[in-house]
Amino acid sequence: MKLPELKIGSLTARIPLIQGGMSIRVSTSALAVPVAECGGIGTIGGSGLPVAELQEDIRKAKRETKGIIAVNIMYAMREFYELVMGSIEAGVDMIITGAGFSRDIFKIGAKYNVPIVSIVSSPAFAKLAEKLGAAAIIVEAAEAGGHLGTQTKLRDLFPSIRKVVTKVPLIAAGGITNGYEMAELMDKYGADGIQIASRFVLSKECSVSQKFKETYLKAGQDDIVLVSSPVGMPGRAINTPVVRKMNSGEDVSTKECKYKCLKKCSYRYCISDRLIRACAGDVEEGLVFSGANTFKMKEILPVREIFNRFVKEAESVYRENK
Repeated sequence: MKLPELKIGSLTARIPLIQGGMSIRVSTSALAVPVAECGGIGTIGGSGLPVAELQEDIRKAKRETKGIIAVNIMYAMREFYELVMGSIEAGVDMIITGAGFSRDIFKIGAKYNVPIVSIVSSPAFAKLAEKLGAAAIIVEAAEAGGHLGTQTKLRDLFPSIRKVVTKVPLIAAGGITNGYEMAELMDKYGADGIQIASRFVLSKECSVSQKFKETYLKAGQDDIVLVSSPVGMPGRAINTPVVRKMNSGEDVSTKECKYKCLKKCSYRYCISDRLIRACAGDVEEGLVFSGANTFKMKEILPVREIFNRFVKEAESVYRENK
């Protein structure tokens, strides 16, 4: 059976799939545009970017596709509101936000008619987001890459949030690697769609370095670990040399704050510097965020092929379960 469309606010995605926003410069317009062209929601990772650079990339994406372009901005960023307003000014279709919770963002979205999508990891915040005006809610569980708000796995967390969110679309995220899992979460668990990020790192269009992608390809299950983030949340990453140093207690702190990117920072290490290094190919000293199931992914494919496989697999099972 054909997958249903995903309606968020006044926007409709032909395929109920959101490409997760990955920073810094992991998911840019180069990735978001082909995702949008396939009928999904393409997301630019906006955290940690200068406002002008983010605006330029949003405008580039909007010139190149008529599909839906979102931006993901962490509430933990010092320039959160500047990035939000800059994105709106540049014409972004949707704002996705997590890593903290903003009440004011919903008022801004309503004022400018831009749907706000909240990333949550608990029923309490999901219920609050819906009450305050979220156009959709993404349930991000323990299997996700990057910053984690819970240690509960997706199939354990999602049902508790499904019970309290009744008025807006609810999206499942964390560790989803194929269309069969997509159909399972939509059929059995009642998800209105899914968000995937790590799978799109291993796309030809993702603009990270080849060394970054090779780190994904070489990773085994035991190579994907948790690391403490200066944001104040645990993060999931590949066990690169610098991560091993961090987890062994070695001092990798920075001598000065170059980026001043976070509202609150432990200064244990400079997360912006480590993410930028990895993106550029320095995987020895860089932080390579990764979902828990990255080890299952063993090939780099065009975005169109990734999409086609997800849809074909999902629709085959979705039809059976209906």
